[in-house]
Amino acid sequence: MTDIIAGVEVPDTKAAADATRLVTEMMNPLLFHHSRRVFLLGSLHARRLGLNPDPELLYLAAMFHDAGLLTPFSDTAQRFEVDGADHARRFLLHRGFSAEAADTVWTAVALHTTPEIPGRMGPEIAVTNLGVLTDVIGTGLDALSREAVEEITTAHPREDFTQGFLDAFYDGLKDRPDTTYGTINADVLEHFVPDFERGSMVERISDSPWTT
Repeated sequence: MTDIIAGVEVPDTKAAADATRLVTEMMNPLLFHHSRRVFLLGSLHARRLGLNPDPELLYLAAMFHDAGLLTPFSDTAQRFEVDGADHARRFLLHRGFSAEAADTVWTAVALHTTPEIPGRMGPEIAVTNLGVLTDVIGTGLDALSREAVEEITTAHPREDFTQGFLDAFYDGLKDRPDTTYGTINADVLEHFVPDFERGSMVERISDSPWTT
């Protein structure tokens, strides 16, 4: 049976079903509902802006975009966005998607927290970022139908989302603080960890091995 929420059809493909099952198993309900809202809200923005992302690729990007927060997929410490992106790429390639499709989803996941750049890229990348911005900080919320947003939040509730999301970020970052350098993720550790010292580009330049 096709799942339609706020006029948005959730892709009815094996890959989408596999991703839903996998994310349901590995994520807590808060991040699962967030991931689904990112797809739905992003799809509404795409329609409003005349963008035409591939629905399946957009869904896979949305479902995997925060996967790296809870389950590291790499043996080396790296940004959670890259962790999730690497896992998403393997997921797509294993299921026979083209390298181009896998790279599109990788980029959408890897850049979903990066300001400004995703909006200048392909529709799947731009719309994933738009969905994240709307669900997390409300960017563009006033441009969407109130009825559609209510239907989405009824299907995927935001119960205690703000604090729960910050807690999930902290839990996913506290053991790899160095990976937050140069990202908005450092804001989370600065808020939660009293003695956290944010690195800066000035220090990196000043402490480089060059003598002049």
